[in-house]
Amino acid sequence: MSKAILVVDDEPDMRALASMSLEAFGGHRVMVAASGAEALVALAEGTFDAVVMDVQMPGLDGPATLTALRDRGAAGDPPVVFVTGSSREEELAALRGMDVAGVVTKPFDPLTLAERVGEILGWST
Repeated sequence: MSKAILVVDDEPDMRALASMSLEAFGGHRVMVAASGAEALVALAEGTFDAVVMDVQMPGLDGPATLTALRDRGAAGDPPVVFVTGSSREEELAALRGMDVAGVVTKPFDPLTLAERVGEILGWST
C-alpha cells in the first residue's frame, strides 16, 4: 500500500537513507525537505499521508515545525513521526506527549524503517 511521505531532515545523508528505506522497503512515494521551513512549504503545496521529521534542526526544529503545522489549522494535516538521536527516556516521553503519531530513535535500521513507520501509523507494509 503505497503512501506519500514527506521526509524532513537537515542532514543530507539522513534524508537519503530514510528516503531510500521508505521507497525500497515500503514502496512509498517520498519527497524530502531540508528544513522545517521547506517542510511547511511542501505541506502547503502538496498532500502527504505522513511526515517523518527530525527533531533537531537549525531554524525551525521538529517541535516548532509541528506547532506551525498544527497552528495553520488545515483539515487533514498528516500524522507526524519524529526521528531523534536522543535515547533519554524523559526526552522521548516529552516528544511522545506532543501531537505526534510516534517517535523513532536514531540510529534506525534502514531495512526496517518502513515497517516501523507503518506500525506506528497503523499501515500494513
